Amino acid sequence: MIIGLTGSIASGKSTVAAMLNELQLPIIDADLVARVVVEPGTETLQQIVEAFGEEVLLEEGTLNRPKLGDIIFHEPAKRKTLNDIIHPAIRREMLRQRDELLENGARHIIMDIPLLFESRLQHFVDNILVVSVKEETQLRRLMERNNLSESEAKARISSQLPLFEKEKGADAVIYNNQSLESTREQLHKILRIWQVVN
Repeated sequence: MIIGLTGSIASGKSTVAAMLNELQLPIIDADLVARVVVEPGTETLQQIVEAFGEEVLLEEGTLNRPKLGDIIFHEPAKRKTLNDIIHPAIRREMLRQRDELLENGARHIIMDIPLLFESRLQHFVDNILVVSVKEETQLRRLMERNNLSESEAKARISSQLPLFEKEKGADAVIYNNQSLESTREQLHKILRIWQVVN
């Protein structure tokens, strides 16, 4: 079974990913893949340089993320250009990793995709597991974790699809409002129902 793991910023998705990792389930992490596809020598990095100029490279030839972030942050058209280059590359690499794991006999694979719904990648997976949290808990955690003001944290949260919308599209939801133990129990129960673990 291919399980799509998703959530929202500060919902606890990384915590659940770590628990899945403890169970030795193979995980394809979209955020890691996003770094791999722009490493020096990749076609994707070359396309980014062609679109944005040499100034987006650091001296050693790696991508200058803060510089690129500054360029696209205020210009939606440039952000779209970047997304049109990066997103297909990420998808190709995730599918390549998935197929390789399947060929090597993996029975269950976790695809950790923060923007699963926003990127419309539901068709990549068999079942969708959403890690959800109460709005006030999410806000508090994000402010504490990233040292943000309330308005900054709210702006980041509102840039993503609301968690209640993601819950509607989920095959199962983990409510990460209480203890780690409670979160782990919910995860194990779902995985038993899906016959991923005994």
